Amino acid sequence: MESNPFADPHASNPFSDPSVQQASGAGSAGQQQGMLDDYNPFAEGGNQTRAAGGAQQGGGTVPPPRPAQTTQPAIMTPSEEPPPYSATGAQKVDTSELQRRQEELERKAAELQRQENALKNMKPGSRQNNWPPLPKFLPCGPCFYQDFSVDIPLEFQRIVKFTYYLWGFHVIVLFLNVLASLAWFIVDADGGTTFGLSILWFLLFTPCSFLCWYRPLYKAFRSDSSFNFFVFFFVFFFQFCVYIIQCIGITDFTVGWINGIRVATDKNVGAGAIMLFVAFFFTLKSVVTILLLIKVHRIYRSTGASFQKAQAEFASGVMKNEAVQNAAADAAAGAARGAVSGQYGSNNRY
Repeated sequence: MESNPFADPHASNPFSDPSVQQASGAGSAGQQQGMLDDYNPFAEGGNQTRAAGGAQQGGGTVPPPRPAQTTQPAIMTPSEEPPPYSATGAQKVDTSELQRRQEELERKAAELQRQENALKNMKPGSRQNNWPPLPKFLPCGPCFYQDFSVDIPLEFQRIVKFTYYLWGFHVIVLFLNVLASLAWFIVDADGGTTFGLSILWFLLFTPCSFLCWYRPLYKAFRSDSSFNFFVFFFVFFFQFCVYIIQCIGITDFTVGWINGIRVATDKNVGAGAIMLFVAFFFTLKSVVTILLLIKVHRIYRSTGASFQKAQAEFASGVMKNEAVQNAAADAAAGAARGAVSGQYGSNNRY
């Protein structure tokens, strides 16, 4: 059968269906690519696709996909604002103590520098004696040179000055002892011996205490001398024993607690009170003396000094003495002359 030349050529064309043309046309290429991109192999049935704008699945329409959520994740916000930062007391650095230590170190450094400059500028023979500070019109002058800031190291100046003040207090108590002994002698004739001895002790012990225990301590700290330390220990301990006897008053030759109480109860209350007052001072001196002796001994042991070092210093000092050197030289010369003369006489006999 011949076809009609005037008929519509697309009338019997199976591909003329609009749905087929829509699926196979060039305009649907984007939709097909989108359907392939949205294919989900893990969905139910294994063949489901998601098409934008309502693509067909099986025999029905697939609803458009839900838009992805673009909200931010939940963030917990504090219910209250944090308090403003403020430094606590433990966090604050106290600089006052550091500043005080810094100033103390600077002061010590300046003191050491001053002492060093004074020693450098001091010429031989320029250290004139300045103690005791006697008036110039007197025929005798000072006998010793004393300057704590120049001679004594800075860490020992305090204890040396304290010993010097203790010696001054010792002299005052000896003078008060003379007055107390005089009061005893006035109310009781038995106190005459004590009064005479108190004057002797004041005149004798004042210079002897300075020379025998204060001055050795000064020289010990000045030159780190073990020999002078030993002299101080020996004499100062003897001084401590004398203080004990004087404060107790166990004999009739001292003013102390026993004699003071006896005079106050039997003779005169005023004289006894003066004696007890002096006995208290002797007791105070005894306590301070033993404490100072212990402290100096600790300092001495911390320096590494020993008795052998003191012996070596003593031997070296004796051999450096000009009088000892001259005596030794004379003795050696006499021995040599005696040996030569003895040998010459024995040769003449033969």
